[in-house]
Formats: sequence, C-alpha cells, structure tokens
Amino acid sequence: MIGGTEGERGGARPLRRALRDFSADRRVLTLAGMAVVTGTAASGTAWILLTLIGLVTNLAWYGRFDTALTSLAGATPGPWMVAIPVIGALIVGAMARYGSEKIRGHGIPEAMEAILIGGSRMSPKVAVLKPLSSAVAIGTGGPFGAEGPIIVTGGAVGSLFAQFFHLSAAERKTLLVAGAAAGMTAIFGTPVAAVLLAVEVLLFEWRPRSLVPVTVGAVTAACWRPALFGAGPLFPFADNPALPWWGLPACALLGVACGLISGALTRALYALEDGFGRLPLHWMWWPALGAVVVGLGGLAEPRALGVGYDVIHDLLSGHMLASAVVLIVVVKAVIWLAALSSGTSGGVLAPLLILGGAVGWLIGLLLPGAHGFWALLGMAAMLGGTLPAPLTGVVFAVEVTGDVAALAPLLAATMAAYAVTVLLLKRSILTEKIARRGQHVTREYGIDPYDLARVEAVMTRTVETLDADLPLAEALAAIETGLHHAYPVVDGAGRPVGLVSRKDALRWTLEVREGETEAGTLGERVSDADLAVVHPGDVVSHALDVMLSAGQGRLPVTDPQTGSLVGLLTRKDLLQVRATVVRAEAERRAFYRKGRGERRARMEA
Repeated sequence: MIGGTEGERGGARPLRRALRDFSADRRVLTLAGMAVVTGTAASGTAWILLTLIGLVTNLAWYGRFDTALTSLAGATPGPWMVAIPVIGALIVGAMARYGSEKIRGHGIPEAMEAILIGGSRMSPKVAVLKPLSSAVAIGTGGPFGAEGPIIVTGGAVGSLFAQFFHLSAAERKTLLVAGAAAGMTAIFGTPVAAVLLAVEVLLFEWRPRSLVPVTVGAVTAACWRPALFGAGPLFPFADNPALPWWGLPACALLGVACGLISGALTRALYALEDGFGRLPLHWMWWPALGAVVVGLGGLAEPRALGVGYDVIHDLLSGHMLASAVVLIVVVKAVIWLAALSSGTSGGVLAPLLILGGAVGWLIGLLLPGAHGFWALLGMAAMLGGTLPAPLTGVVFAVEVTGDVAALAPLLAATMAAYAVTVLLLKRSILTEKIARRGQHVTREYGIDPYDLARVEAVMTRTVETLDADLPLAEALAAIETGLHHAYPVVDGAGRPVGLVSRKDALRWTLEVREGETEAGTLGERVSDADLAVVHPGDVVSHALDVMLSAGQGRLPVTDPQTGSLVGLLTRKDLLQVRATVVRAEAERRAFYRKGRGERRARMEA
C-alpha cells in the first residue's frame, strides 16, 4: 500500500505544499489582528512606565508629587545623592529575589532566551515587576533609559496575551516581539527602527508570518504615541555639513573608534559581572554595591544619573563645553558599567546613545561641521556596533531626529562600528549572558539549503528491491546476504508497497522458527505497512519532514503519475546538501587567473 503522499493517513504526515516564495498563510492575518491589541497594550504599558519613572524621580530627589520626566542636573550634592541610589537598589534586589530573578539586568537576553528555549512564554511576574523595578532603579538615579525595560515589558505583555489562545510557539514569538517593538515605538517614536531591531535581535528570522504582525504592532503604537507622548521626533536635529571628499571615510573612522570603545565596554561589563559573582554575598545585595558607585558618580556629575535625555539634546545642539562632555562620558561609562553588572534593572539603549554621542562630539572637534552632527553619528555607531544591529542604529538615528539627509554618513559610521565589533568579539553584549547559561545563539540569517535542493538531485537512483511475490524464506536469505540495511518491496508494476529492514528480517525468522506464524510471501508481511514516500520534484526539506514524521531512515521516491519506484532517499543522501554548502563556503578558486596560467603554461611548452 502506497501512503504518505499528502499526509492523508490520519493527518500525521506533513502536507506537501505548492512551491512558492513565501510560506505565509491566512494565519498571518489573524496574528496581525492580535498584534493591534498587543500594540495598544504595550503603548499603554510604556506610558505607565514613563509615568512611574517621573513619579519616582520627583519623589526621591525633589520631594514633590509629579510624573514629568525630570533632569537630575539640579539635584543637590550631598549624602543623599549616594543614599538614594542605594535605597532604590535595595528595593530592586528584594523585588528580584522574592519576585522574579528575570527582572535583573536590561532584560533583552531574557527575552531572547524565552524565544529560543522557552517557547516564547513569559510570566505575569515579569510583566508587572519589570516596569516597577525599572522605575525604581531609574527614578533613584540609575543611569539607564526606559527603552530596554519597555522592550521586555512589551514582550511580556504580548506573550501573556498570546497564551490565552491556542497558538504555536512561533506564533507566540511573533506576538511577543510585536509587543516589544510596540513598546520601543511608543517611547521613541521609531516604528521602522523597532521592526528592524525585532529582525536583527529578537525574531531570528525574516518571514512574512512574523514581519507583518510585528510591523502592525509597531504601527499601532505609532498611532497611539501622539496622544500619549506627543508628536514629532524625540530629539529634533538637522544640521548636516557639506562634507569634503574625505568626509565619508572620516565618518567610517569615527565608526571604527566607536566600535573599539563598544568592544571595550562589553568586555568591561562582563569582567565586572564576573567580579560581582566572586563576592561572598547573595546577588540580592549586589545592586546596592553598584549603587554606591552610581551615587559617587552623581557627586561628580549629577547629569550622568537617570535617563539623560537632556544630555542627548545638548550633545546634538552643541550647547556643551568640551570639559563637560569628557566628564559626562567618563562618569556615565563608569556608573553604567557598575550598575548594570551588579544586576539591577535597567536598559542599554539610552546609555549607549549618550556615550556614543559624547565620543562623536569630542571627535567632531577635529572635523568640519557642527559638533551635533558628529554626535549623531557617534550615537548610531555605538548603538549599532554594541547590540550589534547596524541597520537599527542607522534608522533609529534618522527617526529619532528626523534627519533623513544624514543617511549616508550614518551608514558609513555604523557599519564600520559593526565590522569592528563582530571581528573583535565572539559574542555581543546581548548574547554573552545567554552563552554563559550554556546556550549558543547565532545572529546570522541565511536560506535553508534544504529548501533549495530537490529530491531528484540527491536521491540514489539505482535501487535494489525485493519482489512482493517472493517467498518469505527466499526474501530473508536475500536480505541476510545483501549489502544494504533496508530494501523497498515492490509489486508487479514496480510500485513500492513496503520497506523491509534487517531488523524486520530477524524478527520474522524467529517467528517462523518458533511456529508463531507461517512463512507466506514477503508482500503479505508488508502489505499493511504505512509506507511514506516522496516524489522527485519535492524539496528536500519536505522529504526531511516526512522522514522525521514517519520515523523512517529511508524514503522510497516514486513517480507522481504512475507511483512506480524511481529512487531511494537516505539520511546519507541528505548530508550531501550540507556538504555542498560547506564546499561553497570553503573552496576558493580564481577562474580567470587559472585560465591565464594554463595559457602561459601551454605557450611555454
């Protein structure tokens, strides 16, 4: 009996799909509709987070009940400048220990881990405690921005919403990332950069089934943003100099500098984290130790505390002295590394923008044009190189400032930083923590070679078969003396009716000897077998799915019209596809140079 051609046997086998460019189906519309709800909820959560940060900041530092985001530049230096961050860190440590450990750090590695190994399921505790802990940490002076926490919180909102419905892990991932992108869009007003961040960091794929709903979530947040936070770019800027012929190479060199600093920051962060890990204290107390450094840094430069959006504005406008920029970049780097490595709750994007902007501003002292232009390039380069997500860095800088004319310089600087960090570092600031937990994450996307190859290109064409009418004794003798592990059994028309292995032959031999059954013919033994087959025109990925579903290490390949056997596909044949990819990556040949060499050799002969 020929089976498995379309998965009709109880629906257990993968359906053979018509070959097309994309695998999306109408489920993408359902997910897009759900992404509207997710995007709305994430936008509301973003408003709550910023409101809480403003409230905690005003209560802790100025003793007033106000929800507006406030700079800490006017905070009075004194003992409370150290005490307030420590108190906030103690609260965060307690929330992490007795609530959920997953609120520690900036949270994006936890979101990635939930996607990769957790079935895209995040707990309600994370959705509640992450914004609360981040508001406390940032409001009491933590040198972080709100974007990292809202990415995690928005992702948790999307994941929780998805868990109320019968969805696959891939579909839950889509809504998780849609919530994360919506949260980032609500905070910064950068829907395109949010979608790119989703692709470069969280989705681990570029498919319509996920890209469309994630975009819907981000666009939904963009619709809500004017009502929640106001319209227009967060940091308006447009001051692009007429660069000389060497201007773009100079932008690339700035990117190289940011890439080197980015690599140093990443290494320093995890070195400090290792240092905290060696302390004879429970990790609950580590944030308080880091907060001591934060408070001392605040005594040196209060503007380094908190979200620091006012610092970004001043860097872009150029209204700063060189000495103030140097002080901010040094203090911000030290307190950010100390706080984040201690395991408190915070983000990475805003600190990277400030550090990159300050580096670009200082390098811009040696270059033509406004300092703000080079600060903008530094922001994008530091962001794109550290995550690393170069396209996100470029588009984020354009959307957050509205400066479309800076695209080419931004691309040169950010790609240079990206090239430096991927060459210097084995892992990024986002994936190092995951790797330390025993998981490997690859950040490179490519087309699955099994989706490109056809069965007819790799199958074994010369196949030894056994006739279904063959007496069982003769068949067992042929299998025993044969060279192969398994043989297709065919009927008189050459159509496969079963697949018999040496294991089957041994079992049947014992049954006949013990008188449990009569010998009969081979066809009688396999005629009721549920045989899975594939066709020559099938892509190898479909054949692999059928092989896994049927539990067969070999698949007969049949003509789709006649059903006759035309080949056999084995696991060894599947390895040929991978071998082709390895050869394409490893073999290097110079065809034209080789031709000249051959002609020269013939002339000399």
